[in-house]
Amino acid sequence: MIATESLSKRFPRVTALDRLSVDIAPGVTGLVGANGAGKSTLIKILLGLSPATEGRAAVLGLDVATEGSAIRERVGYMPEHDCLPPDVSATEFVVHMARMSGLPATAARERTADTLRHVGLYEERYRPMGGYSTGMKQRVKLAQALVHDPQLVLLDEPTNGLDPVGRDEMLGLIRRVHTDFGISVLVTSHLLGELERTCDHVVVIDGGTLLRSSSTSDFTQATGSLAVEVTDTDACPDGVAALHAALTGARLTVQPAGRALDGSPASGRVLLVDVVDEGTYDTVRDAVAELGLGLVRMEQRRHRIAEVFRDEQNGGAPDAA
Repeated sequence: MIATESLSKRFPRVTALDRLSVDIAPGVTGLVGANGAGKSTLIKILLGLSPATEGRAAVLGLDVATEGSAIRERVGYMPEHDCLPPDVSATEFVVHMARMSGLPATAARERTADTLRHVGLYEERYRPMGGYSTGMKQRVKLAQALVHDPQLVLLDEPTNGLDPVGRDEMLGLIRRVHTDFGISVLVTSHLLGELERTCDHVVVIDGGTLLRSSSTSDFTQATGSLAVEVTDTDACPDGVAALHAALTGARLTVQPAGRALDGSPASGRVLLVDVVDEGTYDTVRDAVAELGLGLVRMEQRRHRIAEVFRDEQNGGAPDAA
């Protein structure tokens, strides 16, 4: 879908991209990097809106330097910043964008209704967008990127400004863009954890250079630890400490986890137990039962992308938290 070769973009005092070479296949790909890493600059080059200083890039087999208009006909783009006219309804705006993409009037209206229904704005489609919440505005921006049925959509920080529920809903929509409609997605984010359950592939850049390009499954390989999450009970009010002591007494290596299994703060309820053999599972189960604790989850722990990223930067072992 996208290929770059020694792509660079230099400004008078900063290098936004530095000889970036990467190939992006169909599917959902996350482009990850801190603010200022070069993500937005790369998207503008891919759309043919900003010329590269050196190197080459192609989108859908089209050269970005000479075929920008053809690329923009086939690609949808969701910008990072707010760009919606406040006194226009979502329907009017998305119809206008569909017409700009070359759809006839009738087809534009039909596609707009379908797309706004897909992003969850069908009931609010005639309201002026100035009264929309941040989450609703982000959905409009996603709708206008999809309305002309592109082969690829470029989404620049689509979860910016959203609360946790809004982020989860947006990430679910992004995943469905590919699973329901077969449209490939390149989504940028500075939050590594957002992309674990959304993307098939992750590209990490820093300072305009490529740090890593791997499938999500490669990033999140299973570890040799068993993550055990428990709740206290009246019978055992300090359950985690008691379980830690019991498992240590059974000669297992145990340490507290800094995060729960879903990536949220663990609040001291999660232990990581080194798996010696299959009997480790039975030992943990029996200890939890004997202490009368509530067992929330027990599963083989996987690395999180952020841990692997930290590991590669620091040159050490992945953090155990």
